[in-house]
Amino acid sequence: MIEVRELCRQYGELKAVQDVSFDIGHGEIVGLLGHNGAGKTTIMKMLTGYLEPSAGTIRVDGLDIAKQRRAIQRRIGYLPENCPLYPEMTVLDYLDYQASLHGLAPPRRATAIRRAVERTELGAKATAIIGTLSRGYRQRVGVAQAILHEPVILILDEPTNGLDPSQIQHMRGLVRELSADATLIISTHVLQEVEAVCGRVLIMRGGRLALDSRLNAIGRQPRLLVTLDRAPAEAEPLLSGVAGIAGAAMLDQDGDLRRYALETTDPRATAPAVVEAVSRQRWPLFGLETERQDLEALFGAVTLETRNLEPAEATHV
Repeated sequence: MIEVRELCRQYGELKAVQDVSFDIGHGEIVGLLGHNGAGKTTIMKMLTGYLEPSAGTIRVDGLDIAKQRRAIQRRIGYLPENCPLYPEMTVLDYLDYQASLHGLAPPRRATAIRRAVERTELGAKATAIIGTLSRGYRQRVGVAQAILHEPVILILDEPTNGLDPSQIQHMRGLVRELSADATLIISTHVLQEVEAVCGRVLIMRGGRLALDSRLNAIGRQPRLLVTLDRAPAEAEPLLSGVAGIAGAAMLDQDGDLRRYALETTDPRATAPAVVEAVSRQRWPLFGLETERQDLEALFGAVTLETRNLEPAEATHV
């Protein structure tokens, strides 16, 4: 779907993006992360054809953006971080104008606008002047214009910016719905949003791609977490003796309940044996789960260079 090879962008002596390469398949939801100035926005502008690369290639659906930019742009929906809106227009007028820019014929235009309004829950504000809307509603107008023409690629920069918790939940659901027919790239500073909807993450550092990883493969080897009401002197020897467990240690304590971290190469396969061992002792089992991967810790490690990555090195997990 998207093929990026050795992508570079310079502003005079400043190298904003350097030798970035990645592929994104159809239906993927990819999080694009990095500190301010890492190169995220520059990459998104190049992917959408609004900024010409200094070097490298971008291909979308087999089309070369250097030769077929307009054809590629027709396939893309884009929500910039500060989406330019016309405050004096109503929501419907603005969406109608955007639909005309996308070349939607009048009969199709009405259907497309109605569907975009429904998907972004803008019905109650459809006739309102954009300048009177709250930040959250203006953000939804921006999303509506991005999905109007049902693009096969959606690039969303801070899509939940200004949304309240219920609106964020709705936006997550919409992103998952859209991925059935489209490929999504989401840039955000809110790591929880990436964990909630993305299956893969690209982390930029200093203009280079520092990490390209599936979310379920990040960080340390996942551990099995077991919650018991037994002291370490009792629990740790028993848990360490379970087949497939390389070691057990208490992680934390809440009142009488203690949580133990079990080192294992396959938490799912080992879990039944842990349950059986605890049941044989007639101990109550208060919790059993695979340790959740910590994207925040990984992001900090990559962007702060605590993983000892070379400047030109990209880690693929």
